[in-house]
Amino acid sequence: MTLALIPFRADSRPRQRPGLLRRAGRLGMMSLGFLIIGLGILIAPLPGPGGVPVIALGLVLLLRNSWWAKRQFIRAQYARPKWVYPFRRLMRKNPEIAPVFWQQALRAEKVVLRKRPSRQLIRARKRIRRFFRKLFR
Repeated sequence: MTLALIPFRADSRPRQRPGLLRRAGRLGMMSLGFLIIGLGILIAPLPGPGGVPVIALGLVLLLRNSWWAKRQFIRAQYARPKWVYPFRRLMRKNPEIAPVFWQQALRAEKVVLRKRPSRQLIRARKRIRRFFRKLFR
């Protein structure tokens, strides 16, 4: 008899499949992620980009615990890249928070003001941009 036929494992404990407690934990994290995403959608219409980081936090919880959500996120990324891009930027290890807020504020401004913006609005935007550049340097 050769040694190649004897199965060898470093630990002598029997293998355990993911149990009920682990599945319940994943389900709890997924439901918390859905709840946070819903909260972000509720506060999204308020002034400012307050809903975007909240939705991103919910997506992080959901995407880490659900293969189905990962597949749907990738499909959405291909279908609507402009909508998904801010969330992807906020879900990175080093998120770019200030640029995402600025980009979302400009998009909201475009929706509200369809015509050419006034000079006062342009000046105010430049002042805000300078302020944030000084703040985050």
